[in-house]
Amino acid sequence: MKQNNKILAGLALIVLALIWSYNWVVTKSVLRYVGALDFTALRCALGTLLLVALLPLLGRPLQPPPWRPVLWISLFQTVGMTVLSQLALVSGDVGKTAVLVYTMPFWMILLTILFLHEKPTVPQYLAAMVAAFGLVLVVQPWQWHGSLSSSLLATASGLSWAASAVIAKRAFRHQTVDLLSLVTWQMLLGTLMLSILAIATHHTPIVWSSYMLLALAYNAVLATALGWTLWLFILRTLPAGIAGISTLMIPVMSVLWAWWLLNERPNHAEGGGIALILLALALLGMPGPRNRK
Repeated sequence: MKQNNKILAGLALIVLALIWSYNWVVTKSVLRYVGALDFTALRCALGTLLLVALLPLLGRPLQPPPWRPVLWISLFQTVGMTVLSQLALVSGDVGKTAVLVYTMPFWMILLTILFLHEKPTVPQYLAAMVAAFGLVLVVQPWQWHGSLSSSLLATASGLSWAASAVIAKRAFRHQTVDLLSLVTWQMLLGTLMLSILAIATHHTPIVWSSYMLLALAYNAVLATALGWTLWLFILRTLPAGIAGISTLMIPVMSVLWAWWLLNERPNHAEGGGIALILLALALLGMPGPRNRK
């Protein structure tokens, strides 16, 4: 059963990578029609409604999980990670913003060492170092063309996401938590906070174009409701460090989507960085030394 779950988690990672990598293009393009916070609140609200409707249909409990992990995950994941990444896209390029947000795995390794006392294997250490160098080549801080605020927001988004992942991992370790129920309730609480932020800062009218509606549907159904459910399933099934670094395929794919659809062509350094990130992912498949008793 455990082996089957790991296979399912691997397939979930592939599906999640396709959904979330393309969504960077969607969320950048939709800013022509709606403000960043307005769109974030709308996508989360629709995603939450979908999840609330699914709970009774799938026979899942409507009773909320323990409130502490729900509160902290909603703050760091639904509010922190989502808002900061969307604001970073206002002035930042899709590919580089995505890569900066996905510094998450490196923050996650540090946080799991500090708070979950997990010991990364030698291949994981090596993969982290190779991927870190690859990320530097992709970002190229020595000739950054975007705004400083965008890069800081994107990096803070990655840190916030890592914190939420560690909190979720800790919740799964110490208590039995229904996955879909946790996703739904943290989304509901986060959406309430996002709605307050959006109303307080709203100043640009929303243009209800066909692209705006399609982008909203894509975000609500795939990127939000399905995406976060897949992510928490992956976190529950795989070690936190492996789950985190494996998501580095998403910014790589985002760079390629942006190259193809938005004409954000990666240069030689960025291409080398993408290759190094792929190498880091391959290193994750190497078995580490067994612990001696």
